Parts: sequence; C-alpha cells; structure tokens
Amino acid sequence: MDIKTARHVVMSQADLTVSDSFLARLRQHQPPVPGQVTSLLLALKTIMVALKTAENLDRILVYALHQLAYESRRFYEQGKRAKVEWPPVLDADIERIAISTAQIFKGEA
Repeated sequence: MDIKTARHVVMSQADLTVSDSFLARLRQHQPPVPGQVTSLLLALKTIMVALKTAENLDRILVYALHQLAYESRRFYEQGKRAKVEWPPVLDADIERIAISTAQIFKGEA
C-alpha cells in the first residue's frame, strides 16, 4: 500500500458521514466488516513508516488519526454499556489502532 492509498483509507474509515466506515459502524453499535480493521492497521503501518522522519504532519490526517484512536474506544465502551456483543478481538484491535496512532505521532516505526 502506498502513502496516498493509506491516507485515503484512514480518512475514509474515520469519516462518520460514511455509513459503513469503521467509526460510523462502531457508533451504530455494529462490528467492523471483515477485513476493515486489517486494512486500517495496514494503512496505519504504511503511514507510520512514511512519516517516520517527518517534522510536520497534515492537520486533517492528524484529526482523522485522533478520531480513530479516541472515538473508536469511546464508541466501543458505549456499546459495551448498551450490552452490544462485540467480536472478541475488537477490544485488542482498537488498542492496536491507538498504539499505531501514538507511534505515528512520536515518529516511531
């Protein structure tokens, strides 16, 4: 995956106006579609490697990354309180998203 594609994946999966995006599905108390988290994690890894030495980050991308890390956890916890039966690995997947985002911010790869 190239950086342009990775950026598109992150931006689209963080977009709450797209009904089948990762965040929109979690907000609707629906699990991610198969392959959605895998694609998102691959995109995050691509971004992490590409931006490892970057001194500045695109504000729109940073906002999408923040939304993915923060809102996914918040929507997951809201679902748990509402007794949603999430897939067993979703909690760990959301943690991996947060870790990958932190690594991008820190400039680690």
